[in-house]
Amino acid sequence: MPQPKPNILILMVDQLNGTWFPDGPAPFLKAPHLKKLSEESVRFSNTYCPSPLCAPSRASFMSGQLPSRTGVYDNAAEFQSSIPTFAHLLRRSGYRTALSGKMHFVGPDQLHGFEERLTTDIYPADFGWTPDWTKPNERIDWWYHNLGSVTNAGTAEITNQLEYDDEVAYHAKLRLYQYARREADRPFCLTVSFTHPHDPYVARKKYWDLYPEGSLPEIAVADIPYEQQDIHSKRLFDMSDWRNYTLTPEMAADSRRAYAANISYLDDKIGEILQTLKDCRLDDNTIIVFTSDHGDMLGERGLWFKMSFFEGSSRVPLMFHAPDRFKPRQVTSVASTLDLFPSLMDLASVECGALVDDLDGASLLPALEGGHRADAVVRVEYAAEGSIAPMVMVREGAFKLNLAGKDPVQLFNIESDPHEVNNLATDPAYATVLESLMARVAERWNLDAYDLDVRRSQTRRLAVYEALRNGNYYPWDFQPLQKASERYMRNHMDLNVVESDARFPKKGE
Repeated sequence: MPQPKPNILILMVDQLNGTWFPDGPAPFLKAPHLKKLSEESVRFSNTYCPSPLCAPSRASFMSGQLPSRTGVYDNAAEFQSSIPTFAHLLRRSGYRTALSGKMHFVGPDQLHGFEERLTTDIYPADFGWTPDWTKPNERIDWWYHNLGSVTNAGTAEITNQLEYDDEVAYHAKLRLYQYARREADRPFCLTVSFTHPHDPYVARKKYWDLYPEGSLPEIAVADIPYEQQDIHSKRLFDMSDWRNYTLTPEMAADSRRAYAANISYLDDKIGEILQTLKDCRLDDNTIIVFTSDHGDMLGERGLWFKMSFFEGSSRVPLMFHAPDRFKPRQVTSVASTLDLFPSLMDLASVECGALVDDLDGASLLPALEGGHRADAVVRVEYAAEGSIAPMVMVREGAFKLNLAGKDPVQLFNIESDPHEVNNLATDPAYATVLESLMARVAERWNLDAYDLDVRRSQTRRLAVYEALRNGNYYPWDFQPLQKASERYMRNHMDLNVVESDARFPKKGE
């Protein structure tokens, strides 16, 4: 008999700094479930997001295409229904596909290949957060990040985000029970996507208390004065309204403490899901993927949040757990979350056909089997708030090249200079490296055309948004439908059948 297709469980978190997961969770993190998962996984410790912002990165994660190809340039750009995702292809091949949690889809299509969404999203689905590059110095107060997330760091027992992630975990576990009880006829791909440890930096006291003062590492690159920041970092400072906030070292420490605490909170939630997977006897044939959409600077260089190509913002964890299939190990060569699409197709034995020509990622199957990723280069883009022109990044081997419009070029040796404090772009000794990486940029991007596309997209969306909010408003936000009359026991059902079908495992199994 042919081998059954593997189930797939994708665990995604939001804004998790990859340098805090150098090879699984760093030793200072209290994350026993993720630590055990990492020890049994193939860990890609130099993985980058496609764009250091939620919606662009997630659309690229789903489609295997860079933002310049999807058109999802920022957190208010539509993800077109005609772009295939891994959920579409898995579903076409017979998989049940479901999403519990965040994916920040913008536009009227809120499924993108998922048969089911078990929760609504935590962020809006319309064009309201569209940047406007025609007003480069304008700060949009009602939705831009500000440093209030840092100054208000601390504890709370319930928040907007805690309420959301509690619900995400609940529905994910319930869906696994349903797979075990009723729907074992088809393999599943369940994506569980949390919003923590994304700011605000507020945690439940239970997890806050896991990190007493002095238990976290100090900021490696202390605050760099505004005047000495690179030009893009200055724009990020201005965007976060830094002049109207007074940050103290205690506030920074509290923010990092809450961030670590929220990783421990996530660890508990993920532990519950993994235990449910095991209790449902689904663990033996389920591949588990763990990753994040982007990172968080966490005060390094005085920067917070993301929107930067520095390691804290653009590097993310990536782990594949299938210990019966792949020997657990660390892979230090570069990878991208763009690679998830082609990797899942290989793992599920699904043919991409002509769609492979649209993919910007490379399958990680050779690396999972002990070899190497097919492409030695990773590419990252950014064209959203805090920028004034498309920004691109290339990492190949030890070197990273950052281009941001007409800003000075940045070139770093990440292996010898992991904190990116020594810009080698004007050093004659690295002229050949710079030339090689600039050629990588030229072979992939027409930056003038990219700039024009972003500006035209912004202009169109700003016009449409103003129109749609004038008069009757129909939201695109996903509305989960709970068919209460089809749940538990109702009078069109046989009680004996209901109780028998709802039990797992049944007596004697």
